[in-house]
This record gives sequence, C-alpha cells and structure tokens, in this order.
Amino acid sequence: MKDSKKLYSNILGEGKPFIILHGFLGMGDNWKTLGNQFAEQGYQVHLVDQRNHGRSFHDADFSYETLSADLKHYCDAHQLSDIVLLGHSMGGKTAMLFATQFPELVSKLLIADISPRFYPVHHDAILNGLSQLDFSTLKSRGAADKSLAKYVSDVGTRMFLLKNLYWKEKGQLALRMNMDVLTDQVGEVGEPLPISAKFEGDTLFLRGDKSEYISNQDESIIHAHFPKADIITVSNAGHWLHAENPEEFYDAVMAFLK
Repeated sequence: MKDSKKLYSNILGEGKPFIILHGFLGMGDNWKTLGNQFAEQGYQVHLVDQRNHGRSFHDADFSYETLSADLKHYCDAHQLSDIVLLGHSMGGKTAMLFATQFPELVSKLLIADISPRFYPVHHDAILNGLSQLDFSTLKSRGAADKSLAKYVSDVGTRMFLLKNLYWKEKGQLALRMNMDVLTDQVGEVGEPLPISAKFEGDTLFLRGDKSEYISNQDESIIHAHFPKADIITVSNAGHWLHAENPEEFYDAVMAFLK
C-alpha cells in the first residue's frame, strides 16, 4: 500500500496501544473525550479515521477487507502490537475482521453496538439528506442543519453528522467524508463477518439498552465467532452508547481491561 494511503490519526497519551475505530459517517474525533480518559489510565490512544472518512484518504475501494488491511498497514507503520482494539458500529465490524485475521496483534477486543451478522441498508434518509446539502448556497452550519432537518429529525444524529462539515476555503463549506463512494457502496457496511472467522481472545460486546443492533438472538452468533465474548448492556443508551452514557461505557471498558 502506498504511503499516500496512510490512515490519519490523532494519538493521545503514552503506554499500551489502544486503537479506536469510529462508525459509518463518523471520525476519530467523535471519541476524543473518552480517548483522553483512556490515555489518563496509561494507554497510548489512537483515534483513527477509516478510509473515506474524516481526514483519511478517499478511495473507490471500500469493504471490510480493505478497512482491515488499512488497519494492518497502520499497525505496521506505527510498530504496534499487543493492542487493545475498540470499534463502534462499522468500526466494530472492521475490528472483528481484523482480530480474526491478525489475532497475534490483538490483546483485547471491544465491540460497541454491532453484531457479526448481516444488516440491511438503513442509512437512506441520512445519505439522501447529506447529498442534498448545496454548498453553493449554504454558508453556515446553522443553514446546513436546517437543510438536513428535512431528512433527519433527530437533533443528536444531525449534530454527529455535521461534525463532518469544514471550511474547504474561505466562505466555502464542504463535507470531509467521501459521499460518492459511501453512498454508492453503503451495502458494504452491512456485510456479515465471514462464517469461518474466529477470534479466541478476550472480547467484550457492549450494547445500548435502547438499541436494536444487538438482539438476544445475536448472542449465539457472537459466541460462534468469539467464544470468550462477554456481552453487557449500557443503560439509558441507544446506538451511540459511548456518547449517550459515556460514564457507564467508560466504567465497563475499564473493568474489562483490568
């Protein structure tokens, strides 16, 4: 892989490497507050932007195989091994596949609110709303929010999505993520873990009590791929459990790591 395809990351603290992978349409910065807390506990936290997201490179190739290969390249470039690996949603799927492909690199695996199974496409309204943002006329975050609200009613979701806004140049807003590829290949995000994929190491699945991403029926498929997995529920939280109940999420992660 060429150096032009290095993943962007924000590295916090010193100590044992702890990589965090964001979800679909997110970026590493979504995890900055928790990342700083983990760093205070003696970890070197890597908030990584996956390809086509955040400040990382844009590329037409987009699948969990490529996302896992990107992470391997990142670990090699930074000489990381014996890592703690935490992934949320799409990042959780990347983390699952990576751990099954490179188990010797992963000391502990944490998966936030996603199961190894197939998920149907369900981001249509969000992608439609983002694609309708007309930056020739929208000149403020407030105006972009108003436009997006026609498609995405939840304020918290809009705030999360609009973190992707940046000033491309003076007076010109743009989105950081690669909308063309992510819209075209959104089906890849729901792809299941390969049937034969297995990771025998210490694993924790965290699910939000208000989320439907990990159901009770998913427990058998989780244990088929991750025999040592514990599954815990974070209260008062939906799919963005780390943002909705960060204290309980942090406590659960630290209890598992210790």
